[in-house]
Amino acid sequence: MNDHHYTGLIEKYRDRLPVAESTKVISLNEGNTPLIELRNLPVKLGWNHQIFCKFEGLNPTGSFKDRGMTMAVTKAVESGAKAIICASTGNTSAAAAAYAARAGIKSFVLIPEGKIALGKLSQAMMHGATVIQIRGNFDDGMRLVQELSSTMPLNLVNSINPYRLQGQKTIAFEVVEALGDAPDYHVMPVGNAGNISAHWIGYSEAAGRQCGSCNLCNGECAFKGVVISTKRPTLVGYQASGAAPFLRNEMVDSPETVATAIRIGHPVSWDLAWAAQKESAGWFEECTDEEILHAQKVLAESEGIFCEPASAITVAGLIKDIERNRYKSGSRIVCTLTGHGLKDPDTAISQSEAPVVVEATRDEIGAIIERHL
Repeated sequence: MNDHHYTGLIEKYRDRLPVAESTKVISLNEGNTPLIELRNLPVKLGWNHQIFCKFEGLNPTGSFKDRGMTMAVTKAVESGAKAIICASTGNTSAAAAAYAARAGIKSFVLIPEGKIALGKLSQAMMHGATVIQIRGNFDDGMRLVQELSSTMPLNLVNSINPYRLQGQKTIAFEVVEALGDAPDYHVMPVGNAGNISAHWIGYSEAAGRQCGSCNLCNGECAFKGVVISTKRPTLVGYQASGAAPFLRNEMVDSPETVATAIRIGHPVSWDLAWAAQKESAGWFEECTDEEILHAQKVLAESEGIFCEPASAITVAGLIKDIERNRYKSGSRIVCTLTGHGLKDPDTAISQSEAPVVVEATRDEIGAIIERHL
């Protein structure tokens, strides 16, 4: 085999992750996603910032969840687990089912009935998971999987599992490697809040510092003092207005938003996320569903990047906060786009122009083209 063949983030960052040389890695070659610089949108909106999108929708199951799941399932198999369980708004279930299939173990996923995008549901079903729809929301599911995993032979793989954050922190490593240093700002969606916590762990380790926002490293960061960046970025987290506990400064019992991936009112990484926000001198902000869908459409039409609504909230937030001058002039900004737009095709189709149906003649087709030129 070619020595340069990429085989996944655990093999690439083995010395920076809690795995042994003998650990059997469960991987689908996740990570190594593109960092795409926006060329047209900043010009269109008159921005003087350099903006990049870390497009996590190009992971094997179409979202950033694969980064954490390769670690969580690898460690589950290492511990002898025969089954995993998770609560999910969609992406976690898809990743858990895929990596369980890869490992040859069983997966159980709890999802809110009628509250999951069909693209994500189809993935979990195709990968052979036992899908259990509950008459409740994600937070109800999270409570239940914690109870079930404490009394049954099930390994819990939600982001309350510390190995999930260890995998997800590698986004920061890849950004630093691509840019040569950390950006000035890194912005991302916030739902269960594992991602903002993991980003901060990664950037802190890349800068050769203990992040101080968790106990995952037991006082010894994985880089062991090796510095590959000179700074840490300011972290900014965006939440949907109908599911914004960090903006309300309290949990939200009945979250609602078109951005299903972040329709979470009781984030399990609450304390870690607040610590990351404060230590990085960042902030949280909210966006309406209308702002989110507008940003999804603008990003797709202006840059050719099709992300799901929860991902588009990063661009929606930038549009709002750059207009308010919250970002320092001339900054380098990275946005994490957490999932691919094909995860939720119904939402995309509903806000797009319907296909035109005509007879199969040159004249009729030519007339339509002329109207749109």
